[in-house]
Amino acid sequence: MRTIARCLATTSLVLVTAMLAPPSWAADVDATSAIDAVTVYPDGATVTRVIAIDLASGDSTLVAKDFPLSLDPSSLRVEGEAGTKLTIGTIDARPPRAAPPVNLPELDKRIEALKDERADLQGAIDAATARRKFAERFAEASPAGIGEKGEARPITEWRAAFSAVAEEVAAADTAIRDAARKQREIDRQIAQLEADRSAKPPSKLEVRIDIASDAATKARLRVTYTVRNARWLPLYDARLDTGARDRKPQLELVRRAEVTQSTGEDWSNVTLGVSTVRIARGGSAPELGSLVAQYPQMPKPTALGSVSDLARPAPVLRQMQAPSFAAKLAEASEPRERADEQQAVAEIGDFQATFKIPGRVSLGAAEGAKSLRIASMSVPAELAVRAAPVQDPTAFLEASFKQTDDMTLLPGKVAIYRDGIFVGRGKLSASAKDDIVRLGFGADDKAKVERTVLKRNEGSAGLLVTTSKTDERAFKTTIRNGHDFPIHVAIEDQLPVSENEDIVVEMLPATTPPTAKDIRDKRGVLEWSFDAKPGEVKDINFAWRVRWPKDKSMVIVPSG
Repeated sequence: MRTIARCLATTSLVLVTAMLAPPSWAADVDATSAIDAVTVYPDGATVTRVIAIDLASGDSTLVAKDFPLSLDPSSLRVEGEAGTKLTIGTIDARPPRAAPPVNLPELDKRIEALKDERADLQGAIDAATARRKFAERFAEASPAGIGEKGEARPITEWRAAFSAVAEEVAAADTAIRDAARKQREIDRQIAQLEADRSAKPPSKLEVRIDIASDAATKARLRVTYTVRNARWLPLYDARLDTGARDRKPQLELVRRAEVTQSTGEDWSNVTLGVSTVRIARGGSAPELGSLVAQYPQMPKPTALGSVSDLARPAPVLRQMQAPSFAAKLAEASEPRERADEQQAVAEIGDFQATFKIPGRVSLGAAEGAKSLRIASMSVPAELAVRAAPVQDPTAFLEASFKQTDDMTLLPGKVAIYRDGIFVGRGKLSASAKDDIVRLGFGADDKAKVERTVLKRNEGSAGLLVTTSKTDERAFKTTIRNGHDFPIHVAIEDQLPVSENEDIVVEMLPATTPPTAKDIRDKRGVLEWSFDAKPGEVKDINFAWRVRWPKDKSMVIVPSG
């Protein structure tokens, strides 16, 4: 039974050449690679290329010239299998030399011929120009209506002279235009040939792998590296079945990955996966220095152009992230038998999750975003109607559910479907296991909310002497459940918040007691929640007063 040897190279490249330097007689062997697998992260990707090659016995240097310029050279790693013992030495990445074209003499000869042709055309232009100037001078120097002795000439001779001058000028102009057009075309050809004869800058990276084989064998090597110009964003489809008399509401949450890449290489027919690992963050938390509280130090004056001026560091500009890409959804008519969408296989760890897309996937370097389904879950949903009538009297249907998956839900955009109808888009916040997730599912036209102002009074407070100003307001919110089933209702409103001890805010006794305060950690945001029976109408009263010194002005503005 043949023994298969498997070698894993963990050698850093470029500078690590002294550890296992190849003999000077090691032969260079041209190799080609093909992308086999890609794992995409939120801020980069790991690419695995496969090199299948027949190796001779002894030392060789594999030279593959098809790697992208955007790869991180320090991330290159090699492993592989063969029918005999293999030893992998240094790994080196370098841009290939810019080689001149092989047909350089032929290009030079063609350029020389075109330049000669252009010179001939310039001679024709100069001759036609001189011809036109001669005709114009002749017409100016020889009046057509006067003979040699001053007598008048017949009109037929006038016309003949006019025609002769006009024909000469027209023929010269035509010759000049035709020659100029040919010169422009020759100039374009010469520019293209000059570009062809110039050494082209490399568009690929050359990777060299030193390898030693005990005997001639077939080898299969896997070369992995990371690139930065790739990412994936989480997207979601939230499909709510609002239920009926015989079934409870149910929510299906479909997780998608929107993958984009501009690495300069096409990922054709590859095994694709996406991972939650963020490779650009580094391995450790930042180290903090000390903070010193002191009196400001006045800078010492320095002479213009002194060493201290030159030593000051230039300001650092922070590069903003590109906004994330928008999700693209397509609707198609549903056949009688529903087609199942392929779904990724999840590998869940304690610190990250990786989703392997089944089959093979292709994604070109300039193709744009591609959306792939990676996971889904179906959970019971609790329905509620939520409204903030102080800004909008519309009642919105809300579904909440308990996040039961081990996989954390990453923040992302959500396409919202209610009973099979697309009703809009929303956002999902990051949610870990056992968190309660709430999603809005559009306006609920059967729940009516109306907010009216009962009182708005600005005046003064004090018994004998006016000592302060007041602003008192009262509101009534009326809610009607138009459904034929009970539903939970949540109404939000705002109580002003004071950040100054001279400004006093109080909620008045006429207020219906709220069920929650400072919801979502927003100061002064109140909530009244209750279960509304079918057809039930309920009123919520809300009144408050603000008092402040009479010699000052007060305004109520949204918090920053």
